[in-house]
Amino acid sequence: MNATTVISPAAEAIAAEFPEAKAQLITRTEARQGFVKGIVKTGALIKTYAATLNRDLSTSVTPWYDLKGKLKGDVNTERAAFVTEMTSAGFNKGTIDVYWQRVKEASGRVKVDNKVSGGTVDVDAKTLTELKTMINRIFKAEEEGGEFIASQIKGALMDAFTVMGGNVMELG
Repeated sequence: MNATTVISPAAEAIAAEFPEAKAQLITRTEARQGFVKGIVKTGALIKTYAATLNRDLSTSVTPWYDLKGKLKGDVNTERAAFVTEMTSAGFNKGTIDVYWQRVKEASGRVKVDNKVSGGTVDVDAKTLTELKTMINRIFKAEEEGGEFIASQIKGALMDAFTVMGGNVMELG
Protein backbone atom coordinates (compact mmCIF):
# COMPACT_ATOMS: atom_id res chain seq x y z
CA MET A 1 0.00 0.00 0.00
CA ASN A 2 2.30 2.74 -1.24
CA ALA A 3 -0.27 4.71 -3.22
CA THR A 4 -1.37 8.05 -1.82
CA THR A 5 -4.76 7.89 -0.18
CA VAL A 6 -7.01 10.94 -0.01
CA ILE A 7 -8.28 11.46 3.52
CA SER A 8 -11.50 13.41 4.07
CA PRO A 9 -11.74 16.05 6.82
CA ALA A 10 -14.14 13.76 8.71
CA ALA A 11 -11.63 10.90 8.54
CA GLU A 12 -8.88 13.28 9.72
CA ALA A 13 -11.00 14.28 12.73
CA ILE A 14 -11.59 10.64 13.65
CA ALA A 15 -7.95 9.78 13.05
CA ALA A 16 -6.83 12.60 15.35
CA GLU A 17 -8.64 10.85 18.20
CA PHE A 18 -7.68 7.31 17.14
CA PRO A 19 -4.10 7.06 15.77
CA GLU A 20 -4.56 3.37 14.94
CA ALA A 21 -7.48 4.29 12.64
CA LYS A 22 -5.35 6.88 10.87
CA ALA A 23 -2.68 4.24 10.30
CA GLN A 24 -5.22 2.32 8.21
CA LEU A 25 -5.81 5.36 5.99
CA ILE A 26 -2.30 6.55 5.10
CA THR A 27 0.82 5.09 3.58
CA ARG A 28 4.06 4.46 5.39
CA THR A 29 5.72 7.31 3.49
CA GLU A 30 2.97 9.73 4.53
CA ALA A 31 3.20 8.59 8.14
CA ARG A 32 7.00 9.06 8.16
CA GLN A 33 6.82 12.46 6.47
CA GLY A 34 4.06 13.60 8.79
CA PHE A 35 6.09 12.44 11.75
CA VAL A 36 9.20 14.33 10.68
CA LYS A 37 7.24 17.52 9.91
CA GLY A 38 5.26 17.44 13.13
CA ILE A 39 8.01 16.40 15.51
CA VAL A 40 6.77 18.99 18.03
CA LYS A 41 3.62 16.95 18.67
CA THR A 42 5.31 13.60 18.71
CA GLY A 43 3.01 11.61 20.98
CA ALA A 44 0.20 11.03 18.49
CA LEU A 45 2.57 11.07 15.53
CA ILE A 46 4.77 8.36 17.00
CA LYS A 47 1.70 6.20 17.65
CA THR A 48 0.44 6.71 14.09
CA TYR A 49 3.83 5.96 12.53
CA ALA A 50 4.27 2.91 14.82
CA ALA A 51 0.81 1.57 13.96
CA THR A 52 1.58 2.01 10.26
CA LEU A 53 4.87 0.13 10.60
CA ASN A 54 3.09 -2.62 12.56
CA ARG A 55 0.57 -2.93 9.75
CA ASP A 56 3.02 -2.79 6.83
CA LEU A 57 6.16 -4.51 8.11
CA SER A 58 5.20 -7.05 10.78
CA THR A 59 4.58 -10.67 9.90
CA SER A 60 1.68 -12.61 11.36
CA VAL A 61 4.05 -14.02 13.97
CA THR A 62 6.85 -11.45 14.42
CA PRO A 63 6.61 -7.71 14.99
CA TRP A 64 8.65 -5.58 12.56
CA TYR A 65 11.21 -4.54 15.20
CA ASP A 66 12.13 -8.20 15.90
CA LEU A 67 12.50 -9.35 12.29
CA LYS A 68 15.84 -10.92 11.32
CA GLY A 69 17.71 -11.78 8.14
CA LYS A 70 15.91 -11.48 4.81
CA LEU A 71 12.65 -10.56 6.52
CA LYS A 72 14.29 -7.42 7.91
CA GLY A 73 15.01 -5.94 4.45
CA ASP A 74 11.94 -3.70 4.38
CA VAL A 75 12.64 -2.55 7.94
CA ASN A 76 16.20 -1.58 6.94
CA THR A 77 14.84 0.31 3.93
CA GLU A 78 12.31 2.13 6.14
CA ARG A 79 14.99 2.96 8.70
CA ALA A 80 17.21 4.40 5.95
CA ALA A 81 14.33 6.53 4.66
CA PHE A 82 13.59 7.69 8.21
CA VAL A 83 17.24 8.67 8.76
CA THR A 84 17.36 10.51 5.43
CA GLU A 85 14.24 12.55 6.15
CA MET A 86 15.22 13.31 9.73
CA THR A 87 18.71 14.35 8.64
CA SER A 88 17.36 16.63 5.93
CA ALA A 89 15.03 18.14 8.55
CA GLY A 90 18.14 19.07 10.57
CA PHE A 91 18.18 16.38 13.26
CA ASN A 92 21.43 14.77 14.42
CA LYS A 93 22.16 11.05 14.75
CA GLY A 94 21.48 10.94 18.50
CA THR A 95 18.06 12.53 18.12
CA ILE A 96 17.23 10.27 15.18
CA ASP A 97 18.17 7.17 17.20
CA VAL A 98 16.05 8.30 20.16
CA TYR A 99 12.99 8.89 17.99
CA TRP A 100 13.44 5.54 16.21
CA GLN A 101 13.59 3.86 19.62
CA ARG A 102 10.39 5.66 20.65
CA VAL A 103 8.66 4.43 17.49
CA LYS A 104 9.72 0.85 18.29
CA GLU A 105 8.42 1.20 21.85
CA ALA A 106 5.12 2.64 20.58
CA SER A 107 4.91 -0.38 18.28
CA GLY A 108 5.00 -2.68 21.27
CA ARG A 109 8.67 -3.38 21.83
CA VAL A 110 9.51 -3.67 25.50
CA LYS A 111 12.25 -1.26 26.51
CA VAL A 112 15.44 -3.08 27.44
CA ASP A 113 17.28 -1.85 30.51
CA ASN A 114 20.96 -1.69 29.53
CA LYS A 115 22.25 -1.30 33.07
CA VAL A 116 24.53 -4.10 34.17
CA SER A 117 23.54 -5.50 37.50
CA GLY A 118 26.08 -7.30 39.62
CA GLY A 119 23.44 -8.75 41.87
CA THR A 120 22.73 -7.47 45.34
CA VAL A 121 24.69 -4.49 46.63
CA ASP A 122 26.78 -5.04 49.74
CA VAL A 123 25.94 -1.78 51.52
CA ASP A 124 28.65 -2.21 54.15
CA ALA A 125 31.41 -2.88 51.62
CA LYS A 126 30.32 0.03 49.46
CA THR A 127 30.11 2.37 52.46
CA LEU A 128 33.58 1.30 53.62
CA THR A 129 35.00 2.02 50.15
CA GLU A 130 33.31 5.42 50.01
CA LEU A 131 34.53 6.35 53.49
CA LYS A 132 38.08 5.48 52.43
CA THR A 133 37.67 7.65 49.34
CA MET A 134 36.38 10.61 51.38
CA ILE A 135 39.13 10.35 53.99
CA ASN A 136 41.86 10.06 51.37
CA ARG A 137 40.40 13.09 49.55
CA ILE A 138 40.63 15.12 52.78
CA PHE A 139 44.23 13.95 53.41
CA LYS A 140 45.28 14.94 49.91
CA ALA A 141 43.64 18.37 50.16
CA GLU A 142 45.31 19.00 53.53
CA GLU A 143 48.70 17.99 52.10
CA GLU A 144 48.22 20.63 49.42
CA GLY A 145 47.79 23.23 52.16
CA GLY A 146 44.05 23.85 52.14
CA GLU A 147 41.71 24.35 55.06
CA PHE A 148 38.34 22.67 54.78
CA ILE A 149 35.29 22.06 56.94
CA ALA A 150 35.74 18.38 56.05
CA SER A 151 38.99 18.43 58.06
CA GLN A 152 36.90 19.00 61.19
CA ILE A 153 34.99 15.73 60.68
CA LYS A 154 37.93 13.66 59.43
CA GLY A 155 38.34 12.06 62.88
CA ALA A 156 34.66 11.02 62.95
CA LEU A 157 34.97 9.59 59.43
CA MET A 158 38.07 7.65 60.49
CA ASP A 159 36.20 6.30 63.53
CA ALA A 160 33.33 5.21 61.27
CA PHE A 161 35.85 3.65 58.88
CA THR A 162 37.34 1.62 61.76
CA VAL A 163 33.92 0.52 63.06
CA MET A 164 33.01 -0.64 59.53
CA GLY A 165 36.12 -2.87 59.55
CA GLY A 166 38.64 -0.62 57.82
CA ASN A 167 42.30 -0.32 58.77
CA VAL A 168 43.36 3.34 59.23
CA MET A 169 46.96 2.33 58.42
CA GLU A 170 45.81 1.68 54.83
CA LEU A 171 44.57 5.25 54.37
CA GLY A 172 46.41 8.00 52.56
